[in-house]
Amino acid sequence: MPGIGTLVNVAAIIIAGIVGCLCGNKVPERVQDTLMSANAVSVLFLGISGTLAKMLVIEDGELATQGTLMLILSLAIGSVAGELLNLEDKMEAFGEWLKKKSGNAKDPRFVDAFVTSSLTVCVGAMAIVGAIEDGVYANPIILFSKAILDFVIILVMSASMGKGCTFSAIPVAILQGSITIISFFLKGEMSDAVMYNLSYVGSALIFCVGINLLFGKKIRVGNLLPALIVGGVWALF
Repeated sequence: MPGIGTLVNVAAIIIAGIVGCLCGNKVPERVQDTLMSANAVSVLFLGISGTLAKMLVIEDGELATQGTLMLILSLAIGSVAGELLNLEDKMEAFGEWLKKKSGNAKDPRFVDAFVTSSLTVCVGAMAIVGAIEDGVYANPIILFSKAILDFVIILVMSASMGKGCTFSAIPVAILQGSITIISFFLKGEMSDAVMYNLSYVGSALIFCVGINLLFGKKIRVGNLLPALIVGGVWALF
C-alpha cells in the first residue's frame, strides 16, 4: 500500500522522541554534548558520501566529476528563491506556534530542536527517493531503512535538545506523504534522471545540516530547499 513507508517513519520518530526526552534528563550534560557532536559528524558523512557517490565517476580509468553545474546552479537558484520566500523563518514561526499549542512555551530550545531535527530527517536523499519509490512502485523498503536511521538520530537529538525533536514527525508526514501521493499520480514523469538529481542535491543539503549541528547555525538550510525543485526540473531538459 503506497504510504505505509511514511507511516512507519513517522511512528519511529515519535517513539524515538519520547524515549529520548524521558532518558535525556538522566544523561549528564557533557554526555549530551558529546552525543550531539557524534550525531553531527554522522550527518556530515551521510551528506558527503551521498554527494560524492553521485559526483564522482571513473572515465577512461581516471576519476572525474559529473553534475557539478547542476548542483551549483540548483543551490544558487534555490537559495535565491528560498530567501525570497523566507522559508526558514516560516519554519521557525511554525515551530513557535507548535511550542505554544503543545504546552511547551517555556522550553527555550523547542524551536531550534524542531527546525534542526526537521531539516535533518526531511531533506535527505532517502526521504525524497524513498517517498517516490513508495508512490511509483509501492515499495517502502527505502523508507523502512530511513525509519531505522531516523529513530537513532531523533533519539540522540531529543536526548540533548528536548521535546521539539519529536514534532519533526509532522513535516516528515507532510513532505513524504505529499511526494508519495504526487508520485503515485505522476508515475510516468519520475525518470531516473529526476531521482538522481534529487538525491544529489538532497545529499548536499544534508551536509549543510551537519555543519549547523556541529558548528552552530551557519547556513540557512531551510532557504536552500527550493534547490531540490530546481534539480528535479533540470533533469527534464
